[in-house]
Amino acid sequence: MIMFPFLDRVVRSMNKNDLCISLQDIVDARKIIENQIIRTPIIASPILENLTNMELYFKAEVFQKIGSFKLRGVLNKLHHLSEKEKRRGIITASAGNHAQSLAYASSQLGIKTVVVMPKYAAKNKVIATKKYGAEVVKLENTKTIVEKVYKIKEERNLTMVHPFDDPLIIAGQGTIGLEILEDSPRVPDNVIVPVGGGGLISGIAAAIKQSNPTVKIIGVEPFGADAMNQSLIKGTVVSLSEINTIADGLAAPFAGKYTLAHVKKFVDKIVLVSDEEILDAMRLLAEKVKIVTEPAGAAGFAALLADKIQVSREDFTVCVLSGGNVDTNLLKKVLE
Repeated sequence: MIMFPFLDRVVRSMNKNDLCISLQDIVDARKIIENQIIRTPIIASPILENLTNMELYFKAEVFQKIGSFKLRGVLNKLHHLSEKEKRRGIITASAGNHAQSLAYASSQLGIKTVVVMPKYAAKNKVIATKKYGAEVVKLENTKTIVEKVYKIKEERNLTMVHPFDDPLIIAGQGTIGLEILEDSPRVPDNVIVPVGGGGLISGIAAAIKQSNPTVKIIGVEPFGADAMNQSLIKGTVVSLSEINTIADGLAAPFAGKYTLAHVKKFVDKIVLVSDEEILDAMRLLAEKVKIVTEPAGAAGFAALLADKIQVSREDFTVCVLSGGNVDTNLLKKVLE
């Protein structure tokens, strides 16, 4: 499989032999994006604390602009594009939240954007991406999505904005980690993060571990899309031959070389959850916390609810709710 050609420049503070970003990269990213994003709240739920028998807070990134954490990385990446790259236009591949965020942010800057979206992309995310002005190319054969992106990029001389495997994207997502440390009532013992391609957990883990290495970072993937878990087992980037999960936001067909390096260095553990466990978590979050998440956003809480992560009553745990762009038909089924 052809990997995305990207990264015309490397974050200045990265060591040649280290693919991981520094804490300073994340601090720099925050200076760039802080006036363009919402500093999302950290919310307690006494009902779910009693249910899970732990001190539990949620980092509610569902309240971010566009309803997803993805905007943070996109804004940082677009800031670093040259004027020539912006004039040429940009291209990406995404199942939805990166697509929406890139379309929204690029429209503010007048940048032409093309998004290749897989057949399983949620209808509401496709509609929103088009609404923000991006050209959407739907692809039936998701196994060829990388090749399709590369072909269009070369034909139209566009600039790639990778959905997750880019140090600038990772640094933008890492601003969530800074906020967790600063806004939590005390230093967390555990931070639980959904994992797709790995950009979110890479950034959060890099921010937190380089600030306080005692905090445990635990990633959560669906059984039907566990590219990061398989990559860790094999010690190299793995491309999935099949994806089967309700969590379209976590359905990355492969991990990235940068994200895998970050997970190896900063993440303590990856656990897997089923679609049924994700749906149960969505339902409880809606009923007890009054927060609507998409499946990907509820994956972290699903792992806690299903006892996939062992924590003590004394532990203080923060669970990242990464996105809220749920398809209305699916939400109806969940609530019923």
